[in-house]
Amino acid sequence: MIKPNEGPKPYTQTSTKKIEKEIKQEQEQNKTVKISLQQMATFLEPQLLLKLNLNPIFTLKTSYPQTPLHIHNLKLPKSLSNNSTLVLTLNSITTATCCFAADHSPSLPGDSDSNPVALTVPERTRDRRKVVRVAWEKLVRWSRSWRSKAKTDILERTNKVVVLGGGSFGTAMAAHVANRKAQLEVYMLVRDPIVCQSINENHCNFRYFPEHKLPENVIATTDAKTALLGSDYCLHAVPVQFSSSFLEGIADYVDPGLPFISLSKGLELNTLRMMSQIIPQALRNPRQPFIALSGPSFALELMNKLPTGDLHLLGNSDVAESGNSMVVASKDKKLANSAQQLLASNQLRISTSSDVTGVEIAGALKNVLAIAAGIVEGMNLGNNSMAALVAQGCSEIRWLATKVYFISML
Repeated sequence: MIKPNEGPKPYTQTSTKKIEKEIKQEQEQNKTVKISLQQMATFLEPQLLLKLNLNPIFTLKTSYPQTPLHIHNLKLPKSLSNNSTLVLTLNSITTATCCFAADHSPSLPGDSDSNPVALTVPERTRDRRKVVRVAWEKLVRWSRSWRSKAKTDILERTNKVVVLGGGSFGTAMAAHVANRKAQLEVYMLVRDPIVCQSINENHCNFRYFPEHKLPENVIATTDAKTALLGSDYCLHAVPVQFSSSFLEGIADYVDPGLPFISLSKGLELNTLRMMSQIIPQALRNPRQPFIALSGPSFALELMNKLPTGDLHLLGNSDVAESGNSMVVASKDKKLANSAQQLLASNQLRISTSSDVTGVEIAGALKNVLAIAAGIVEGMNLGNNSMAALVAQGCSEIRWLATKVYFISML
């Protein structure tokens, strides 16, 4: 087979006569020959010029390399002229027509003096394609059904969730998760007995949300053992600077396989540790399942079930529905998907990522950028200054997150 960009070698009268002689000898035996493609030239697509010989089979690679054409048992006319050439015209994916012309130029499909011979791909090939197509359609339907079922299975299998911390964001997340399923027990582990009593008796956190009623399946307690026993997920909402000492005090009650979803943003002073480092070290379990949750979401707006605009987040995402744009990051993809299905709702949009370090660093440094943005707004420096601040700030956050990521991999 010659390369597509090369032209066909000229046919000499000697070679043509030799071919005709061999063809006639073969025709005398069984009147049928098989051809193979030795030289190919593309003159007028999809016409191809072929040279005949007596090889048992040929495979034609067209301009569509994924669909080779196999031709068997080509029946030739009884009479051939001295300068006969064979032109193969591809009419469709499954059929082809060949004809003989009197000169070296390929015949057009509309030539009246052509003697077409139909070449059809065997029915078996088309049947196999149909079987593959039907099997693929069944697989797609099964996959969609399985994914739809999996989204509800996580919430159905979850019976108890514990929230560590009774602050504003911890309370808002507890209310959000409790609204996802009425039979779900959501325990809040708080330090203040007065806040605990307010939540259990009045169904409100009088310190942060005195005018917002919490769902009745939100239960507050000051006992770590009661809160953690039998929990399926743990939402950590204790401030970063107090997380280490707090977790060390409850480590004895934490199940080694309990997934921790960290709601805390920031770096620990002096040590500059992230929550993905603090939690395993404080619990004395380096394999403690960890998920970092970050993104723009004010506690008050979450309590009011208000959606916010979209935000492009780090990492690969599998977006739920529109609303607050947040991201859950974990090195375990299945764990991140489980947290997404647990937390995502019509008001809260959750994406997934495997870049835990990037999400944590961005979640900490964006607060610095927010303070600077407040200064620009307070000094009335205008939109140009605000845009420049945000652009430069995001660039520096990406640069720093990249450096920290590579250092953490060492």
